[in-house]
Amino acid sequence: MVSQRKRDKQLRLYKTMRLVRIVETQLSKLFADSEVPGFIHLSIGQEAISSGVMTALDERDTMATNHRGHGHVIARGLDLERFFMEIMGKAGGICGGRGGSMHVADMELGILGANGIVGAGIPIAMGSALAHQVRGTGGVAVVFFGDGAMAEGVLHESLNMASLWKLPMVFVCENNGWSEFSPTKDQFAAALSDLAAAFKIPHTLVDGNDVWEVSQAAESLVKEARNNGPQVLECKTFRVRGHYEGDPQKYRPEDEINSLSDIDPLARAERSLIEQGVSQDELNAVMSDIDQRVAAAVEVARADDLPEFSAALSDVYTLKVKG
Repeated sequence: MVSQRKRDKQLRLYKTMRLVRIVETQLSKLFADSEVPGFIHLSIGQEAISSGVMTALDERDTMATNHRGHGHVIARGLDLERFFMEIMGKAGGICGGRGGSMHVADMELGILGANGIVGAGIPIAMGSALAHQVRGTGGVAVVFFGDGAMAEGVLHESLNMASLWKLPMVFVCENNGWSEFSPTKDQFAAALSDLAAAFKIPHTLVDGNDVWEVSQAAESLVKEARNNGPQVLECKTFRVRGHYEGDPQKYRPEDEINSLSDIDPLARAERSLIEQGVSQDELNAVMSDIDQRVAAAVEVARADDLPEFSAALSDVYTLKVKG
């Protein structure tokens, strides 16, 4: 028999996943309607990872993410209105509309930022882990990276330094099987478990589409990182959308795309909750509430002003006055 505490936690995880899914779905529509400038990379199908990992962190902790990072910052608790403003390039955005989809950051929440360069968030998180250690904050730094980053030298260097210095850090690999347009097996010869072992860092492999499994592993590894040093969490998942929004995915087997609905992490969570006694009416109420919250945030973002060009250099350069 499932305890009320576990059921409540699973429902909270589901709410976070549903919020991430609806936000990403709304962004897809906004992008199609030319309301989002530039490219966006969606994490639809990978919501269990962002939700499961973020629930293991507390206010002391920091995180860095990548180009497919909307879910991570939403699960961390980023304000929805300021998030949509940022993605839509509005003045009220969390970064003043200048960061956009691939550079969302909020230092108050410990969000060190997303990054459009593959693997570039890894050393940023490592620096934060070092800061936690030196300052004695008790915090842990988490970094999200895709399987495409496994071939990047900066990951290998960061694993080495984190191991040598016993940094409080969790490396989270969202292994969705594709590095842009190439299968992972065609661009990286090793396994992440072997790479972690080479640097004497514990490696844990989980089903990245099972939010409960992800959350349980994340809680354990965050605790280990606080006390004993770096950990690697590899989450096997699947990328539903293309590498970027609008990618026709002609390089991808059709049967793989058609089978993705069978392993949808939200559908799995819904089935589990219903088995535990949560009613369909309750789930429908959750969906309705989230739909309304997201729709309201989008309308606020639409009504916001565009940034003034005169502010383009703000927070970029520091002027040194002579004398």
